[in-house]
Amino acid sequence: MQRVPVFVQATDPITLLGMNSHLAGRPEIRVVGEAERASAAVIVVVADTVTEETFATLRELRRGTSRLVLVAANLDDQQLTRAVECGVVGVARRTEVPTGRLVQVLLAAAKGEGSVPGDLLGRLLEQMGRLQREVLHPRGLTLRGLTTREVDVLRLVAEGLETREIASKLSYSERTVKNVLHELTTRLQLRNRAHAVAYALRHDLI
Repeated sequence: MQRVPVFVQATDPITLLGMNSHLAGRPEIRVVGEAERASAAVIVVVADTVTEETFATLRELRRGTSRLVLVAANLDDQQLTRAVECGVVGVARRTEVPTGRLVQVLLAAAKGEGSVPGDLLGRLLEQMGRLQREVLHPRGLTLRGLTTREVDVLRLVAEGLETREIASKLSYSERTVKNVLHELTTRLQLRNRAHAVAYALRHDLI
């Protein structure tokens, strides 16, 4: 069995020691220290109370390549939404740690899979749906951060169509297609069409 390297970030040394000790006893996990943090597949942020400092920590940590998991005593709907916006892919309550659920969340995160407590997940999906309907859709945007027009153009680029063919298929002018691609590549700092398609596929945008 290949053990998943995990780094723990906690708000106090006692919590840090306890969490490290708990995870070190699991055969699926290899706890790493500060010197190896960059190599961790998953970083666990433990906080009894989720504060602005917690969100700042999450935003700082998401700059790396590690997946983020948040363990908190309590988490309301708004805090969950903000945590997801900060790059968190897995959430567990402190009370769930002894049950082994945290290990399941960590293993899922290492594979790129999200995991949220069932009661929170339902409310999160409801919030995302409301955001889509009331805020993004009227502005022509999607939850993926691209406009519907950008998604349509990128899909056709991915299929190998030229600018003229894309314009004809979408009933746009060729200039409009070029402008869409230029705005997209500039905003996301992409080099060219191929890079844009690769980026979109890698991030499940199309």
